[in-house]
Amino acid sequence: MTRTVLVPTEGSPLSMKALETALTDYPDADIVVCHVMDPIGSGLSLLDVMRPTFDDGSPPGSVSPEYWREWHKRAESKAQAVFDDAREIAAEHDRSVETVLEFGEPDDVILEYAEGHDIDRIVMGSHCRTGAERFLLGSVAETVVKRAPVPVLIVR
Repeated sequence: MTRTVLVPTEGSPLSMKALETALTDYPDADIVVCHVMDPIGSGLSLLDVMRPTFDDGSPPGSVSPEYWREWHKRAESKAQAVFDDAREIAAEHDRSVETVLEFGEPDDVILEYAEGHDIDRIVMGSHCRTGAERFLLGSVAETVVKRAPVPVLIVR
């Protein structure tokens, strides 16, 4: 019996579909919604990271303390919006979710969280990237499927 389901989300419609699937397919399980803050995957594009639009006066691509403070503030704000959306979806199913905000490489964080907590299953979306985009961005879902210590359900 599945008791605890981890649903990693970056806020995309596909990851919210994965949350809906978890809520529907595992009605008796606790649902943990995890958002991972990382410089490229938390709502900021590669251009934002390499050519920041922040107002700290630093040249593009620099990593001043002010840059990271502002990045962190924006990423936390995005995470809270993702969690608000997740809570709304859960409420539509008369359920609640636990929310977890982590920092790091998404695939590593997801795997470490699953190993370090009592997770029975991971339900996540996959963007099915191909070609150059997959080469440049990789596939978090693919890495998680290959290395997860528990069963993984991929939603497309």
